[in-house]
Amino acid sequence: MIPVKTRIIACGNPLMGNDGVGLKVMEMLLLKNPALDIIDGGTGGLGLIPDMEGYDRIIIVDAMIGIGKNKGDVLVFTKTPPVNPSQFSIHDAGISEVIEIAAHLIPETEIITLGIEAGSIKEYTATPDPEVIRGAEKASDCIEKILAGEIFF
Repeated sequence: MIPVKTRIIACGNPLMGNDGVGLKVMEMLLLKNPALDIIDGGTGGLGLIPDMEGYDRIIIVDAMIGIGKNKGDVLVFTKTPPVNPSQFSIHDAGISEVIEIAAHLIPETEIITLGIEAGSIKEYTATPDPEVIRGAEKASDCIEKILAGEIFF
């Protein structure tokens, strides 16, 4: 099997409760494999695009609202994830817009997005809901399987 140069980008704000779940996934993955190429993507934005260049595959993990039936559901997208109108920002592009732009600028790079249903975002709390933490565990397991070549898209 040919090695696939992969970078994982974990997004979220750790001070916004469920929104910080991407960073929880990053912590879980690094505990198991500190050598992973994984970065804190913060709250996303166009600044992530240079971080995607030079890779065969990008895996993005982020909290999303309205993608699953239950809090903590994990959905995998190989195309641009749906956009919830409440996630629009007038200051920078959201993760869906960033993925769409990156797909045009670096079409040779496979972009996989794992969305974890956040349900709601609570301000000024560093603790995601228990269901969302369970979603982080599922997302971490899924990413490990992708990296091991056990899941293909």
